[in-house]
Amino acid sequence: MNTSISSNLPTLSNEGGLAAYLEQIKKFPMLAAEEEYMLAKNWKTTGNIKAAEKLVTSHLRLVAKIAMGYRGYGLPVNEMISEGNVGLMQAVKKFEPEKGFRLATYAMWWIKASIQEYILRSWSLVKIGTTTAQKKLFFNLKKIKNQISPETEGDLKDEHVNKIASKLDVSKDEVVSMNRRLSGKEFSLNAQVGEDGDEWQDWLVDKELDHDLKYAQHEEMEQRKDLLKDSIKVLNDREREILYSRRLNDDPTTLEDLSQKYKISRERVRQIENRAFEKLQKHMLLLAKSKNLLPTN
Repeated sequence: MNTSISSNLPTLSNEGGLAAYLEQIKKFPMLAAEEEYMLAKNWKTTGNIKAAEKLVTSHLRLVAKIAMGYRGYGLPVNEMISEGNVGLMQAVKKFEPEKGFRLATYAMWWIKASIQEYILRSWSLVKIGTTTAQKKLFFNLKKIKNQISPETEGDLKDEHVNKIASKLDVSKDEVVSMNRRLSGKEFSLNAQVGEDGDEWQDWLVDKELDHDLKYAQHEEMEQRKDLLKDSIKVLNDREREILYSRRLNDDPTTLEDLSQKYKISRERVRQIENRAFEKLQKHMLLLAKSKNLLPTN
């Protein structure tokens, strides 16, 4: 499917052609829910390439919008859009309209996964680390920084380093190192594209697209809440309370306070926390896959 569709999609070859590409994809109309459903059913039951192409082209702006959210990693935006388009085509291929949610909601998982895999490959595992926690730090540091102390530039304050390290379960040195690697790689929305002096923000003003993306993000958040609610049941009372206290509260409880409460060592609290998180994560992943909410290659 991907080869047949990709040959008919707008091309994005280099930075010089980015402005033209963005202009071109704005011409593809957004789909109403009923039309999207009928096209998806047509593609699924008959293999109609034209139906699949329309599903893809109507979501190319969504890919571009999501890709902009990763512009702070210092990589070519056109490459991230191209990778996101691959994820979008995979989503269309596996989309099941009978599940009752919109393609944008499902495709977001695939688009983000494809872009993040490209970023990881580009930065290399040697640069960003190999553990799950380090990868989580890589993709969440900027967001958490803005929550803790907006407008912060340069090195983080010790108190902020401690809070981020605790929240993401990594060492303080890893937080400092990752922050320095990512600093100075911001991509401005005022950066010019093409030769006409146009800016990124000029290409992204699209109220309909913003609404579509916000809806998809809302649906994604609701799905995650449901997964958490269903999966938290696999934990016993102590595991559940420690996990909530350490990872699900805006103001995490310290290991010392929990060790005193349960009359166990701080290291034992950490072990229970990590074990509970692994159990919860594993169950949520299995549940998400069983509901076709995650990419399954």
